[in-house]
Amino acid sequence: MSHKCIIGKKRVLSSLVWFKCEPSKQSCGDSDVIFSRNSQQIQPGFKGRVSLLEPDVFQRNCSIIINDLTASDSGSYQLRVNDRFGGRPDTFQYQQRATVLVKDLTQKPTLMVPPLTEGLQTTLSCTAPGLCSGPAPEITWMWRGGENDSYITGNITDFKTESLTDVAQRHSSTLNFTPSAKHHGTKITCKVGFKNKITTEETVTLSMTLYPKILNSSKCEVQSDVLTCVCASEGFPLPTIKWPLLKNHTQYSVTTTVTSNTVTSTLLLTVKDQSNTVVECVSSSEVGDVKQSLTIITSERRGGE
Repeated sequence: MSHKCIIGKKRVLSSLVWFKCEPSKQSCGDSDVIFSRNSQQIQPGFKGRVSLLEPDVFQRNCSIIINDLTASDSGSYQLRVNDRFGGRPDTFQYQQRATVLVKDLTQKPTLMVPPLTEGLQTTLSCTAPGLCSGPAPEITWMWRGGENDSYITGNITDFKTESLTDVAQRHSSTLNFTPSAKHHGTKITCKVGFKNKITTEETVTLSMTLYPKILNSSKCEVQSDVLTCVCASEGFPLPTIKWPLLKNHTQYSVTTTVTSNTVTSTLLLTVKDQSNTVVECVSSSEVGDVKQSLTIITSERRGGE
């Protein structure tokens, strides 16, 4: 937090003191000091947290910065200046006060996720909320899956701090990883931790492009003259399955079922001579296609059937 204060040109500023005290007190006293270069009686909670925006007091800028704000920093602040006025030493305590109200942190980190493609390395970035002037926050990444949260410890690039002004910094972290099918639909969280156990986080669900893939469970089986073929394929966007064999047939049955990112096509076809039959399954989506010749298994009818 920065409080702006400028001293008039008629005063030659030599030192200044900032206080924090109850509004009911007419004037803050020595026990209320939060900043002074010449005093050791600084309130314990403010030691090391308060600094001048402009270190050179002869610039007549009395603005201060308070780092690592907490709710207890809310209150009334008063300024006293020690200077020379008209050539004479003078001490002046301003009656006008600055009122500070510290609210709970409601901002979330900015989590940027580019388009994801299976097998291609990508970089996710997380930027801490606000423009900080104090110690850098801690940024961590984790996978979120119900009750099984796990922190990500590998493939994280160096923490980055960008100085926007002399007192304002932007902190961010990046995560490099190669997405696979197992990451699709999972959640990833960026958590930012400040001092005094103040944390905020953002979670996104990963959605990626998955190339079509025909699963090993795909197969064909012949029983008597009935050919039953099952082709299962997964991908995102969800692929469609075609049977090139059907262009030479008019009597057949095809049923399709969809579960999550998997589509299953079941073909029923009457064939008199399967010895010359080649069954090919083609799975296609807007990102590509894949085809596979399925193995035909011959099953004999059991007696009594």
